[in-house]
Amino acid sequence: MAKIAKKRKEALAKYDKTKLYPLSEAASVLKTISYTKFDPSVDVDIRLGVDPRKANQMVRGTIVLPHGIGKQVRVLVLCSPDKEEEAKNAGAEHVGLDDYIAKIKGGWTDVDVIITMPSVMPKVGVLGKILGPRGLMPNPKTGTVTMEVGKAVIEAKAGKIDFKVDKFGIIHASVGKVSFDTEKIIDNARELLQTVVKLKPSSAKGTYMKSVYMSSTMSPSIQIEPKSITL
Repeated sequence: MAKIAKKRKEALAKYDKTKLYPLSEAASVLKTISYTKFDPSVDVDIRLGVDPRKANQMVRGTIVLPHGIGKQVRVLVLCSPDKEEEAKNAGAEHVGLDDYIAKIKGGWTDVDVIITMPSVMPKVGVLGKILGPRGLMPNPKTGTVTMEVGKAVIEAKAGKIDFKVDKFGIIHASVGKVSFDTEKIIDNARELLQTVVKLKPSSAKGTYMKSVYMSSTMSPSIQIEPKSITL
């Protein structure tokens, strides 16, 4: 049997693994069982009663978290010259087109979000094999292919996240940092959970939200009572 580290053992002793906690209580407990020396992310994992192999049961969406994600979001905007000023004024760190496409082909991907325009997607599309595996490929469904590049930059920097159910029927998303006030963690988590509830496919049968867990980087997970997310 694997040996449990001292700090993890101390964390496990501070709560009941078999209990379903209300969202508000789970956020409070999480702050007491996180023991890393850095400021860890707060993650929410939602197991849904859907079959992601069926197109009509795919659950995905985007939200702007009320209190952001707790990190600086580096944005690259690939656009035509007439949109460069708009992107820069909105706060994008990198703005351009052909020069950045060449940099990416050379292996550069030192950004968190890439935003582009429909008219330049033919040029950006060739970067799919590089950007796709890193989760950086612009997509109209996530609002990163748009003519409103300034608005997209502002939303990305304000804490916009996109989520998608994986092949196991689970959504994984970060909703902030452990250093956040408890209320901010609750607000961000509730925004995600309530959005997922609203996206329930009409074809999904039985229990939709099967389980919800909250954890921080390297901490044990806390199971949340799904009914508490609307309180």
